[in-house]
Amino acid sequence: MTSDSGPIVPSAPRSRPKKSLGQNFLVDSRVARKIVSTAEVGPDDTILEIGPGRGALTRHLAEASQRLVAVELDSELAAQLESRYSDDIGVEIIRGDARDISLDQIFNADESYKVVANLPYYAANRIVRRFLTAERKPSLLVFMVQREVARTMAAEPGDMGLLSVMVQLYGSVKVAFSVPPKAFRPAPKVTSAVVRIDVFDEPALDLDSEEGFFDLVIAGFSAPRKQIRNSLKNGLNVTGEVASDLLDAAEIDPKRRPETLSVREWGQVYDRWRTLNQ
Repeated sequence: MTSDSGPIVPSAPRSRPKKSLGQNFLVDSRVARKIVSTAEVGPDDTILEIGPGRGALTRHLAEASQRLVAVELDSELAAQLESRYSDDIGVEIIRGDARDISLDQIFNADESYKVVANLPYYAANRIVRRFLTAERKPSLLVFMVQREVARTMAAEPGDMGLLSVMVQLYGSVKVAFSVPPKAFRPAPKVTSAVVRIDVFDEPALDLDSEEGFFDLVIAGFSAPRKQIRNSLKNGLNVTGEVASDLLDAAEIDPKRRPETLSVREWGQVYDRWRTLNQ
């Protein structure tokens, strides 16, 4: 017997969603199939699924891929999935937190993998950044988050934010499609969206320090509605003259707002800031 969430194990009653883990279970199999299609999952692929929950997406990923590793933080749900897939040698269930798991212990040395996930809203940004900055990066990430977060990740200059810069430094981002609240149980209060990130082999900028770069960008967004000159003045704790000189050297109009700068332009500002501090 099957449902939208996969085969039902009679001896394993469905657990109630835990608010503390941000659980909203996907129940629409059409959405699950669209996610698999967006990730272009094929018979030679290794997939890392984060937060499989009750398995609505897991079933489709298992059918389409060569190997599926599903990481579930909820031990009760993990036990149900272990029982469900105990006879499937292509599926491995890991009990743990995707923010902390060792990728070297999961994948072979030369094994490429894709990340597919319905991420809990509260942990989404940290999980995404963890995989974008990991030494063993996936080739692709396809995941579901709040629609506004998805739009910020894929924003173009004019609507950029700190999250936009952080994500676009590491990959090409697009919002694939929106997902209504009714696709989940319980239904969230917001609309979700599926994001696809094609991960770069190397970051878009050649940086001596990614941490130093983001310290500068954070400073630049300290007052995002102000002119970039004033925002950097406050965020870097420098004089207005220093901030103006920095932007002039980077060939950036000091009257622009931080949200209008592209990743490349933030790189120009960082290069000039690094030069001034050498």
